[in-house]
Amino acid sequence: MVIRHALALFAFCVVAVAVDVGEPRAAADARATVLTGARPAVVRAALVPRQSSSRQTLHELADQAAATLLTQFYDGNGGWRECTDPTCGTANRDWGVDSLTYTLYLRWKLTGDPTIRPLMAALAASSPAYPAPCQGLLGIMCTWSDAPNWDAVAEMREYEVSGGTDATALVRAQAAFDTVEGSNIYALGACPAIRYQQPFGYLDRLKTLETEATAIKAATLIYRYTQNAAYLNIARTRYAAVRKYFLDPVSPLYTVFVFDDGKNCVQDPHRYFASVNGEMISAGIALAAETKDVTYLAQAIGTAQAVDANLADGNGVFADLLADNDIVEPLVEAMYTLAVDEGQDFARGWLLRNAKAAVSSRKPDGTYGRFFNGPPPPGMSTAWSTNGGLALMIAASALAPNVLAQSGAWESAASVSDLIFKLPTTLQFYGSGIALIGPLGDLAYQPGHARVFVDGRETVNGIGIWQNSSSALRRIPGTVLFAWQWPAAGAHTITLYPGVFNLKEGFSYIHVTSHFVK
Repeated sequence: MVIRHALALFAFCVVAVAVDVGEPRAAADARATVLTGARPAVVRAALVPRQSSSRQTLHELADQAAATLLTQFYDGNGGWRECTDPTCGTANRDWGVDSLTYTLYLRWKLTGDPTIRPLMAALAASSPAYPAPCQGLLGIMCTWSDAPNWDAVAEMREYEVSGGTDATALVRAQAAFDTVEGSNIYALGACPAIRYQQPFGYLDRLKTLETEATAIKAATLIYRYTQNAAYLNIARTRYAAVRKYFLDPVSPLYTVFVFDDGKNCVQDPHRYFASVNGEMISAGIALAAETKDVTYLAQAIGTAQAVDANLADGNGVFADLLADNDIVEPLVEAMYTLAVDEGQDFARGWLLRNAKAAVSSRKPDGTYGRFFNGPPPPGMSTAWSTNGGLALMIAASALAPNVLAQSGAWESAASVSDLIFKLPTTLQFYGSGIALIGPLGDLAYQPGHARVFVDGRETVNGIGIWQNSSSALRRIPGTVLFAWQWPAAGAHTITLYPGVFNLKEGFSYIHVTSHFVK
């Protein structure tokens, strides 16, 4: 993990130097209004992977999603490719590739496909074997606290697919969980009930719900198969701590970040990652089932309803505002459980509505864009960006296999070249949708972001555009940075404002190269 620390520090320094670089004043003034009045003529962009508008059933799309998962990402030997570029490495550790294991598990759970079992066995065999918990000052060299918990969930899914026969998967899941739970290098600071992401809070003093929510899920899964009450007690204790420190004070949504400087614990508000809200929904469902306390289920339903109502564009389609370190599969999985096991019609509606929209974000190689409401991304796909779309098709098909989904929603969109470097910037246009295109990881690994206001109101999910957060640790041109749609064409305004500095997201940054209007 020393390399990961070094990359984060290097990226922070790079952006700290780069933020003062702006575009010439004349260029900024000339771009004050990008589109006004009548809709412009359509301009085709060579970089956009154009679709032929077509109708397919969700069953067909799910089969294609499963094939894409295995042909584009599975390496054939118990590992996952991190992206579709041939130069991308393979791995079987941490949240990006773990999300692909989760998606493969979901396919098995919903179809019983017997060909998946040997694939999961190979993944289990190559899964990380964690050492005993780190203790003392030498712990600075140890792993970040979220990675073992993501891995523990993946290993428990592998164990489940084996029918409870793969003892290695269970042992490794317990070791991954215990390497953080039994350590004294994370549960520190002013609120030790939640853990630092990095040992001793190194560099950014950040505590992330990615650690806590996945730990709860891992603990409930281990308890389910071992009946060791210690794991259930840990899950309940950590769930209560999450409700105290990460739950929004007004909404039943969970923000992903809390900063603990040793004296105070302060939320980074309105950072509503799909991953952690999905995991907390699953946590509530699981704890309600194990404890018979319906309060947990009520809280899970409340969070899911808030996702449905608040984290969507004008068409009610989920908009995963860009932090490339988010994954969406856990939210899809949680909504499916609510729809099927708990009879929640709104969750069923969420899955089908989003699936029918997301088919238009599908690329010719079968991968999906991060934005279910956006066009196919011109650039390459990564494990982090596409897991949600693949899982969504698999889940929606299990609910309504014969429903037809129409692709090509962005087929006639106008491409507008528009170099944006300066904040604030306003784009005025007439249309029913807009997508901003630019390079992900433009300058560095992580710091650099902007706030987004739609028709004068900031998006509920305050992540906005976190452009420099590239989990693949590479610059990816042609990424959809933001997408939004409305039911009918009209006059709209998108305003990009400087981001508010913090030690995780860094300084303000934006680099849009073009946008699409439809």
